[in-house]
Amino acid sequence: MALAAYALPKIVPTESNAPSAKEKQAVVIAIDAARNFVRVGFAWDVSAAKAKAGAAEVERRLPQLRAGFSALVDLTELQSMDLDCVPSIARIMDLFKAHGVGLVVRVDPDPAKDIGFNILSVIHYRGKVRVVICNTIAEAERALKK
Repeated sequence: MALAAYALPKIVPTESNAPSAKEKQAVVIAIDAARNFVRVGFAWDVSAAKAKAGAAEVERRLPQLRAGFSALVDLTELQSMDLDCVPSIARIMDLFKAHGVGLVVRVDPDPAKDIGFNILSVIHYRGKVRVVICNTIAEAERALKK
């Protein structure tokens, strides 16, 4: 499953193109119902409010998928994430589990920016969901093909 259609924009901020705080889309949700696939990308600086809005969007759009769907959680463009985002991240995990997620692939190239995804996965998926952690999108593509 090629992930190019779900890639976060690769923007190198300069003085002329640096997005303002209002322009930054911190949580990107992409659903491919035909492939039974969801991508949740966290980018830039994610506040509790942005994470909560992202969780609401996941809740609204997840019914488009069938049980057994695959999920890619992409942290490659993440700069920072407030600890107050934990309830919203947990909510997304609970929504995934309730809708019958079969596989979660998380791209986490910088574990220092991880606010506890591993422990949240243990608590919210309770060993019933296969979770694969990758360092790159290329690794994630391979994991999603298996």
